[in-house]
Amino acid sequence: MASSPIKTGRFTAPDGVGLAWHELGPDDGSARAVVLIHGLFSTANMNWIKFGHAAEIARRGFRVIMPDLRAHGMSDKPHDRASYPPDILVEDAEALIGHIGLTDFDLGGYSLGGRTTARLLIGGTKPRRAIIAGMGLEGLLDTDKRAEHFRGVLRGLGSFEKGSPQFLVQAFLKTTGGDPEALCHLLDSFTDSLVVEIEAIRVPTLIVQGDEDDENGSAEALCRLLPNADFVEVPGGHMSCITKPEFGRAIADYLSA
Repeated sequence: MASSPIKTGRFTAPDGVGLAWHELGPDDGSARAVVLIHGLFSTANMNWIKFGHAAEIARRGFRVIMPDLRAHGMSDKPHDRASYPPDILVEDAEALIGHIGLTDFDLGGYSLGGRTTARLLIGGTKPRRAIIAGMGLEGLLDTDKRAEHFRGVLRGLGSFEKGSPQFLVQAFLKTTGGDPEALCHLLDSFTDSLVVEIEAIRVPTLIVQGDEDDENGSAEALCRLLPNADFVEVPGGHMSCITKPEFGRAIADYLSA
């Protein structure tokens, strides 16, 4: 791990919800910033810090900025449905970028963070480079299929057979201290993307997927649709590839090239 400490900050989103972010690397203007967004039910610590990915990227000279999404980690977890309008995670990311004052930066995410990255690019955010990891084409075009799977988990907590896919998600949720009511509302904010919107993304983009991961559809199909994308396959499935050093190295190599 990097010798410099992880720093944590908080700010208030335009709708009054308190959001947290964590960062590693110099913040004196000497390092290029990269914003990395974690996945559903996860946290910045779980996806980016715990397994050394943030440290690997910071060692390459980057300032790594990692938000805890609304309803996750150290960010607020409101229980009112009005706090989760469509694409609220996009609005939160834009607010964080503006709050920190980033104008020239890289951007990426894993799973839900990858989808959020795609939605940011579609909405006009223009990083130097982007990373969409753990997300395939189907996961962008049809968000309700996965959302309904997770709604079933949140509504049936404690009822799943040990070793079942639902049980494994339930165990992960317990590990990260997720708030079922807030997360259930967040699922309603997911927004489908259109093929024509994806085809219009011109930002150079790295697509990363585990070689045993098909939970969000084909990442290779997504790569083929994007006009300026590279594809890297790393070992593991959806829950395991992000624990392996090859995952962080793939992102660090791409950003450093």
